[in-house]
Amino acid sequence: MRTTKILIFGWTAVLLAGFSSCSNGVRRDPGSIYMPDMAYSRAVETYSDVKYLNDQGIHYDATPVAGTVKRGGIAVFPLSKDQGTDTTNYVASKQVANPYAQLDPKDFLEAARLYRVNCAICHGEKLDGNGPIYNGGNGPYPIAPKNLIADPVVSKMPEGQMMYSVTYGKNLMGSYASQMSTRQRWMVIHYVKTMQSGGKPAAAPAVTDTTKAK
Repeated sequence: MRTTKILIFGWTAVLLAGFSSCSNGVRRDPGSIYMPDMAYSRAVETYSDVKYLNDQGIHYDATPVAGTVKRGGIAVFPLSKDQGTDTTNYVASKQVANPYAQLDPKDFLEAARLYRVNCAICHGEKLDGNGPIYNGGNGPYPIAPKNLIADPVVSKMPEGQMMYSVTYGKNLMGSYASQMSTRQRWMVIHYVKTMQSGGKPAAAPAVTDTTKAK
């Protein structure tokens, strides 16, 4: 009997403690939030409909901020596409230098691969303009693409002008800006210029170890 009383008293104490913890004396609201936009993020999923944001006065069009560069990337081509018959930027592109004047062996092999994937179908693996799409006149395309080695204009074309053409397209060649990143396009152009000069890539500059004590 005494044990039963003890158990009843013990459970009563536990229940009272539980009820007291749920009393109105305990603060339940989170208080003021200093930066609510960070505390309650408006996450946007890829391809989600964001029209509801406009109703809230929030402008969002899923495009990067102009002039920004993604982490690990390089700046986009600095010249815009010429409009109409104006060729000012196409001419000015001759002065734009390739930021990849040298490639290490690994990147050079990657540039060669990118060329084969994106360019060789027209210009041929040997850059002679005899890719599968032409195939010596037996392919589906009746006109031979440019011979990147022998053509007197293309063989001497500055890298910046090549980049303009690959980025925006020129004559019958379309733009490859959606197929290759800015860095990849510069790498391919470096590969083409290397092959035009005999096929021997310039050695990348040696990295000096600055950690050694002097």
